[in-house]
Amino acid sequence: MKTFTGKVIAKKMLKTATVAVERVVTHPVYAKKFKRIKKYHVHDEMGTQVGDTVWFVPSRPYSHLKKWKIVKILGKDSGIKKNNLKEKRVKKEAKK
Repeated sequence: MKTFTGKVIAKKMLKTATVAVERVVTHPVYAKKFKRIKKYHVHDEMGTQVGDTVWFVPSRPYSHLKKWKIVKILGKDSGIKKNNLKEKRVKKEAKK
């Protein structure tokens, strides 16, 4: 059974999360390493947020694209970047 670990990049649908799985690939001729990212639509009943790291496995088809289910949340997003962006916007608006 395949299992994947990825990062939640979008949470715009009800009980669905878009998870990006990153892997490193080596070019066969030039031997340069680069990243490949694949996105999965995953069934989410655990209430994940954007930025969380999750572990997901295959399950029954929930819809045309959604055939995976989140089993465990491995790491929560701290939200530090979001707070910093809000503070910067407030400072810019205060200057105007």
